[in-house]
Amino acid sequence: MASEVGKGRVTAAVLIIGDEILSGRTQDTNLRDIAKYLAVHGVDLAEARTVPDVHEEIIAALDALRTRYDYVITTGGIGPTHDDITADAVAAAFGVELYEHPDIIDLIEARVRSRPGLEMNAAMRRMARVPVGGDLVRNPVSGPPGFTIGNVFTLAGVPSIMRGMLEDVGHRLRGGAVTVSRTVRVEGSGESVIAAPLEAVAKAHPAMSLGSYPFFDGSLYGSNLVLRGRDPDELSATIIELVYALKSAGIETVREIDAP
Repeated sequence: MASEVGKGRVTAAVLIIGDEILSGRTQDTNLRDIAKYLAVHGVDLAEARTVPDVHEEIIAALDALRTRYDYVITTGGIGPTHDDITADAVAAAFGVELYEHPDIIDLIEARVRSRPGLEMNAAMRRMARVPVGGDLVRNPVSGPPGFTIGNVFTLAGVPSIMRGMLEDVGHRLRGGAVTVSRTVRVEGSGESVIAAPLEAVAKAHPAMSLGSYPFFDGSLYGSNLVLRGRDPDELSATIIELVYALKSAGIETVREIDAP
């Protein structure tokens, strides 16, 4: 499918699933890791949503995101307990049934055999369920794999396991041009001073992303101005324009802190 948010862009959304995230009991770090991973593969993370362990809400979010973006990555809800309902919701969203994947059953049985006294149970079998027509996403860390169907990748919520699964996602993505990022640091001037020159440069380069991130460290304050774009030459030219515009506005302490 073609992305609806920017011709030529390859886009993705992340759907974080779990009551524990919304309650604040668990702090999500997966979004950050996924965003960084996608950027390396030329895929823009365009939206992120967090939903509870509610069947209908997961389906509604999936249907909205998978029709708008090129890819959707879900995290959480594929474990062995009763509230791990992500596989059910993904299957429902695609209008297919779940089945026990024989490769996952084999993995679980091998684990059971390696641990005397452990027996296969219904909870373990829940983790073997995959939507009909789906493919597995390898799990090199621990436990059963995730799965993919259509343009949706369903990964574990545990950060270390999720990162391991991501390594089997990248080669399946249709990447775009990789976004390049550079930073101009302004010291001793607040955002109200830099706003006008920053806005002028941003309007002159609509294909670029320019963001201001203020900092305060004791007596030192200012902003890191982050510029992102796909054309390295335009990015370099924009950096020059921005530095000139800032200095013309009377801002003296301006320097690029990550020049190539």
